[in-house]
Amino acid sequence: MKRQGIDRIFFGIVIALVVIGVITFTSASLGILAKNQAKFYSVLESQFIFGLFGGLVAMYIGFKIQYKFWRKYSLPIFIISIILTTLVFVPHLGFLHGGARRWVDILGFSFQPVEFLKVGFIIYFAAWLSWVKNRVNDIRYSIMPLLFLIGIIALVLLKQPDTKSLILIITAALVMLLVSGVEYKYIFGLLGVSLIGFIILISFKPYLMGRINTFINPNKNGSTTSYQLQQSLIAVGSGGFFGRGLGQSIQKFNYLPEPQGDSIFAVIGEELGFLGTFIIIIMYLIFTLRGYKIAYYAPDSFSKLLIIGIITMITAESFMNIASIIGVFPLTGVPLVFISHGGTNLLISLGTMGIILNISRFEKKYN
Repeated sequence: MKRQGIDRIFFGIVIALVVIGVITFTSASLGILAKNQAKFYSVLESQFIFGLFGGLVAMYIGFKIQYKFWRKYSLPIFIISIILTTLVFVPHLGFLHGGARRWVDILGFSFQPVEFLKVGFIIYFAAWLSWVKNRVNDIRYSIMPLLFLIGIIALVLLKQPDTKSLILIITAALVMLLVSGVEYKYIFGLLGVSLIGFIILISFKPYLMGRINTFINPNKNGSTTSYQLQQSLIAVGSGGFFGRGLGQSIQKFNYLPEPQGDSIFAVIGEELGFLGTFIIIIMYLIFTLRGYKIAYYAPDSFSKLLIIGIITMITAESFMNIASIIGVFPLTGVPLVFISHGGTNLLISLGTMGIILNISRFEKKYN
């Protein structure tokens, strides 16, 4: 394979989203500064030193390592990611936050291991599908192994609980299966199984039912379960077409929970208006389409499926965040990738961008 330059359009859109993230995240975080100065600097340190600086280093490393490395070590990577994720249950390492056990603290350094698990799964599943090749429509080589992997992951994630990450992993897996050539009947079958599983899960998890009820009846319980959604809609609506102006959000100070995190799109809507949010949505769409185009011209099946999985994961995560803030999808708590608070998510996401840029160097030429 002959090397060529990286995909500049894809690289440019990623950097543009990161720059927008730095600006809007800093503005949204002013709501914390008004209440707790120490927490404000802690949040900035986590996002910019661990997430941004660490992510740029990870992106460079991912770019320099030839993509075939990830296929060679896909199984150890997946196993390590599972082990890391189980550390949340180890006393004095894992800790509770917001009613969930999703964080690990080692020597004062905290991170969310599920971000490693999501990528570890995509790497391994891409390697597996590229190995079975023409046997993907034999359920012994595609569907059954996937159900086994999802079963292991579900045991770890639902105990935390972290339903949203499980949904994202299943979404990426289904798209990867589709691209690998699996017949539609198997895809629809898995969708049906997933839907039944989710309905059963809701019956055992009251917090999930609460989010569904909030989605169906957003005007009910405005001071409790529907509070975040109602305040988000107020923020977005008050921004109008052009917004109040950067840094001028009112909702981020006393009303929006986690304005720098889950609710950051609401702050963007209030400060930059419909025009600003529309531009950001278009940028994510360009990111997705360009990523899929790189996958289309990828040099082999592993690299193609790897890109498909990564791009699908990030796109689904970002649009789930946006949709939940404007009330067209239940609140999930997923981050707006490259923009909202989440140092581990930013670090891993930028690292995977390096992998995609490395693959783009080996593509067939296109305009």
